[in-house]
Amino acid sequence: MKVAFVGTHGVGKTTLCYELAAWMKKREARVDMVREVARRCPLPINRETTLDAQTWILHSQIADEIQLANEQDVVICDRSVLDNYAYLVHRVTPPPAIDNLVAFWMRTYTHLFKVPIVDPPAFDGTRDTSRVFQEAIDEEVDRILERFEVNAHRLLPDDRANWIERIAEAVGVLPTPPQIKLFERENS
Repeated sequence: MKVAFVGTHGVGKTTLCYELAAWMKKREARVDMVREVARRCPLPINRETTLDAQTWILHSQIADEIQLANEQDVVICDRSVLDNYAYLVHRVTPPPAIDNLVAFWMRTYTHLFKVPIVDPPAFDGTRDTSRVFQEAIDEEVDRILERFEVNAHRLLPDDRANWIERIAEAVGVLPTPPQIKLFERENS
């Protein structure tokens, strides 16, 4: 199973990745995360990104996903190739080979969750803080989902408190390990 959270920056994808990984680990799933690749990119990102930078990010994302898929039963991706592609097409016209790679790779995800904008992005040393840029990338993600005819579970902004439950429902209930019940108090 490969689950990816897609959307613009600053919407809570990383938090959801950790929450889902914890939920799955409690059910004894062998799970690991592909962390946000762009943070490791040695080239300009955000509004200053280049074809080289996004190509590096795209290929690094795919390599990380392949590695973890061969080591774990569940891979949770903080972003997907679609996100990286959104930043690319926002900045430059990508070559057809990248279009084809993204279209192909998008089919490798078992579940995609589109995380909506709830708040403006906060500065964290990497993330762009422009609300206009954040919204532009969010719109680009939606256009790409439609263009490649990719179905994504859409989380609702006003249901934020229940996102992890909605995600767990969509990925399917994993068996509850017997150890969880060892620590529950009996109501007598």
